[in-house]
Amino acid sequence: MILQIERIAKSFEGGDAQRRRKTIFEDLSLNLQERDFVTILGPSGCGKTTLLRLIAGFEKPDRGKLVFNGNPIKGPGPDRVVVFQQSGLYPWLDVRHNISFGLRNSTRKVDWKAVDEMVEAVGLTGFETYAPYELSGGMQQRVALARSLIMHPQMLLMDEPFAALDAHLRRSMQNFLIELCARFETTVLFITHDVEEAIVLGQRVLIMGSSPGRILGELDSREVKPLGDDIIDDPTYRELRRRAVQMLDSQVT
Repeated sequence: MILQIERIAKSFEGGDAQRRRKTIFEDLSLNLQERDFVTILGPSGCGKTTLLRLIAGFEKPDRGKLVFNGNPIKGPGPDRVVVFQQSGLYPWLDVRHNISFGLRNSTRKVDWKAVDEMVEAVGLTGFETYAPYELSGGMQQRVALARSLIMHPQMLLMDEPFAALDAHLRRSMQNFLIELCARFETTVLFITHDVEEAIVLGQRVLIMGSSPGRILGELDSREVKPLGDDIIDDPTYRELRRRAVQMLDSQVT
């Protein structure tokens, strides 16, 4: 088991005059196996991003345990890399130097052959000297993925990285991510509020509810294959979507 989350609680100070605390989690538990691709689906405000930040080490729980690869999570580390909705590329660096940025910070020595191999892996050969503003949104996210994967993290933490892309590009990036993570054998925790994306990408789909944040249920989506517009004809997908929507609707009604 690569990640163990046991009965964590987290709250933040509220913004009103009485300084009431807002409870995000009270008793949340979750386990991930190595090479899992887990998507977390839930409405805004249910604590998805807070959970990711706790795993990344950006935040600490009020109580409970977070253990990664046998060690308590005490802060950020290169074994857990975050990919956000915005690519976060450095505009003054070209593709090649953006990808190598983390290597320069961690080792001060760059294996440029490895960088070029990563450029090829993400399908950007020929764009090595392009600045971020010369790239499409999808290409920028490929650079962000390459910059993360070249660090050989044990886990990718992805916070709605394709939310700003149009539907066609988003589907292309979903299929690309599946292939890339299988190639690099990376464990992935992927946050989304899109039902189709959660089912298409995840081997496991965790449905979260709010007030406080908790896991409502889990779906096994390993039988759903990456598809195009014909995904609505896949009976397995339709059934998983029905169950996911039913769980999410239970929070409204």
